[in-house]
Amino acid sequence: MEIQNIYYNKADYVETASGNKVCRQTVLCGSQNIVLSGKVIVQSDAIIRGDLANVRAGRHCIISKNAVIRPPFKKFSKGVAFFPLHMGDHVFVGEGSIVNAAMVGSYVYIGKNCVIGRRCVLKDCCMIEDNAVLPPETVVPPFTRFGGSPARCVGDVPECMQDLMLDFTRNYYQHFIQLRP
Repeated sequence: MEIQNIYYNKADYVETASGNKVCRQTVLCGSQNIVLSGKVIVQSDAIIRGDLANVRAGRHCIISKNAVIRPPFKKFSKGVAFFPLHMGDHVFVGEGSIVNAAMVGSYVYIGKNCVIGRRCVLKDCCMIEDNAVLPPETVVPPFTRFGGSPARCVGDVPECMQDLMLDFTRNYYQHFIQLRP
């Protein structure tokens, strides 16, 4: 399946030396605590909350429109503590999804309008279907597909999931093209 070209206006995006493309309509709170490792696309109206704790995204990650990336927290008797959020390489976060996970592995596909509960752990090579709601502290094993509300395992993903996500995120980046004036 070939990805259609996605066109963006050059004036709406900032491109870094490492190839990250970040929309100017993105809300980056605590940008000093946000690390984008290279060739990461952050689309319009996404929110990344680096003011709460460190947020790190690996290479070739795609954070779609209206997605929220927020570090997880834990309540204690003396208050609340936030923990860093680490996303691996070749991760796709769909439109309108909220990610509050402790860790997102590499080669992970998160569909549209998903809610990833606080301190969830998504292992490498897994898939979260559209509109899924993962309860807090859920562990998603490798090569599984989770869906529903509350989300549970609904099947497996192919053993070639790593290759599929490599191709998908690289093609997405290559087909994310600026409009010519």
